[in-house]
Amino acid sequence: MSEDAVLFEARPDGIAVITLNRPDTRNCLARDVRAGLFAAWERFETDPTLRVAVLTGAGRAFCAGGDLKEMVATGMTVPPRDMFPVPYDTVELSKPTIAAVNGAAFAGGWMIAQACDLCVASTEASFAVTEVKVGRSSPWAAPLIHMIPQRIMMEILLTGKPIDARRAYEIGLVNRLTEPADLLPVALELAREIAEAAPLSVRAARDTVMLATEMGRAAALQAARHASVPCYQSADAQEGPLAFAEKRTPRWTGH
Repeated sequence: MSEDAVLFEARPDGIAVITLNRPDTRNCLARDVRAGLFAAWERFETDPTLRVAVLTGAGRAFCAGGDLKEMVATGMTVPPRDMFPVPYDTVELSKPTIAAVNGAAFAGGWMIAQACDLCVASTEASFAVTEVKVGRSSPWAAPLIHMIPQRIMMEILLTGKPIDARRAYEIGLVNRLTEPADLLPVALELAREIAEAAPLSVRAARDTVMLATEMGRAAALQAARHASVPCYQSADAQEGPLAFAEKRTPRWTGH
């Protein structure tokens, strides 16, 4: 079942579109969806032709969170560390990801959308960390403090109440807000802008952002300079200025 629980499209423009495909269960993170998503992330990371991934959901929901029925049936206490396929956490990725949130992103759905580098949301999307409503916890939400103000984060976690897409955009959780029909085109255009850039420069830029969230100013500057060395020393670093001088499109190799 895991093969069709998550759909994978490898586009010729270097963009992977990954779709959670269990609309009848609001794409909750049941066993087959988890397995399919782990496989999809691995395929994306190991395919050198793919530069950016867009994650979305089939049907009216993005992802309703964990499978509560499974939790009851197994008597689950603390979830195993590797249970959920979370980008840059339980899944090692070196490429950018975009969440294209088409509907409800609750609990584990918020977790996955939050873990992606960027987020585009439909006006029909909604977001909630609902764990307090069902007696669970949300330790994965800790990095949220780097995205939104503390008091807003506190209210979201303590109440478990959903916020709509407009509010998510206002507080900085969402990069771009779109009409439902425009969601995937806007997400793909954003992905295309990234995919057209120099791969090593993109990687260094992403590393710089992540280092800056985890270190003080001086340490982050030093670490970012170190992370940028492979980019500066690459053939692409010579190709970019040459292409500019010759007034042509750069031919990136990622080397």
